[in-house]
Amino acid sequence: MLTDAAIRKAKPKAKAYKLADGGGLFLLVTPTGGKWWRFKYRRPVTRKENLLAFGTYPETSLADARAKREEAKRLLQNGIDPGQQRKAEKLAGAERAANSFEAVAREWLAKQSWVPGYLVKVTAWFEKDVFPWIGARPVADLTAPEFLAVVQRVEQRGAIESAHRILQNCGQVMRYACATGRATSNPIPNLRGSLTAAPEKHHAAITDPAAIGALMRAIEGYKGSLVTRCALRLAPLLFVRPGELRNAEWAEIDFAAAEWRIPAEKMKMREPHLVPLCRQAVDILRELHPLTGRGSYVFPGGRGGDRPLSSNAVLAALRRMGYAKDEMTGHGFRAIARTVLDEVLGFRPDFIEHQLAHAVRDANGRAYNRTSYLPQRREMMQAWADYLDSLREAEAGKVVPFKRSA
Repeated sequence: MLTDAAIRKAKPKAKAYKLADGGGLFLLVTPTGGKWWRFKYRRPVTRKENLLAFGTYPETSLADARAKREEAKRLLQNGIDPGQQRKAEKLAGAERAANSFEAVAREWLAKQSWVPGYLVKVTAWFEKDVFPWIGARPVADLTAPEFLAVVQRVEQRGAIESAHRILQNCGQVMRYACATGRATSNPIPNLRGSLTAAPEKHHAAITDPAAIGALMRAIEGYKGSLVTRCALRLAPLLFVRPGELRNAEWAEIDFAAAEWRIPAEKMKMREPHLVPLCRQAVDILRELHPLTGRGSYVFPGGRGGDRPLSSNAVLAALRRMGYAKDEMTGHGFRAIARTVLDEVLGFRPDFIEHQLAHAVRDANGRAYNRTSYLPQRREMMQAWADYLDSLREAEAGKVVPFKRSA
């Protein structure tokens, strides 16, 4: 039998040699000085000789190696091949890892066609608030209380809306797990009402005609950079999302057709979007083109011009103009257009929703394509721009009712 002292004294030789401990266990000493534990046994069915590795010395001590030998002998006495048992355990471990919540969630995330910024945001939620707690758990074994504990930690730090979003994302991962056969049920619906209700969020916007006129005059009088001023002037005319506006590229602008064609990868709904350009919008773009037209971005930010305008630029300009965050936001231009086009100018809601790049479907449930109702939307965009002009030019408190041209 071996002793720790004998093992420590064992020196490498020109060829590998064995130091037997008995019962099939031996230490293999290699020419490079490595000391490897091996267990020799015969397979229960074939009776063929086989070797099982137990690690290296001193990482695996003599006592540990003997304990592993005894465990292997117990398996053999029950007709179980310890080598095959180890392979089965490794396979099961790999299967558990592949079916862990984190693995399934990352697989689900890779299939989402979100804009990159939102994908980064959702991934960060998972990595910070979910994976550390349940990421390694088999997705099929997760329970409602486990998910509740995860989101309650987020809720307790005051991030109520984030807690709701994270729970919603976890529910989507569990639905995907069920659809792909990794889980049989989704426990998330059982948590309905278990979190503090998230406060209803509205984008601050101005809808009174006189106040809109004052806003248009303030924008016209803005004294900041030409790039920011043009972005401000276009925001109410085009009412696209703030991120879509600041990421506009000259290659997407067709002056001849008076159209802005936004590719799908830049849109929230991942569908290409067409914005008819009113006369006023074309004039603003032509004014800006000599300054930024040599680059890619319509509204470049920084000195290099290789990045778009800051996400905070339009918002900061509104604040400099005296509009507080509870009065007006960059997103508020969309709310203004949606309300006034419907309630004041009387355009059809589906025209408005389509121009807002919201999901609009026909009577058969089919999504409209980007050119649907293009003549009507072109008319609507020009009428909207003319209406804004009339509000801007009216005297304070004396807004003249706008009449659409026949």
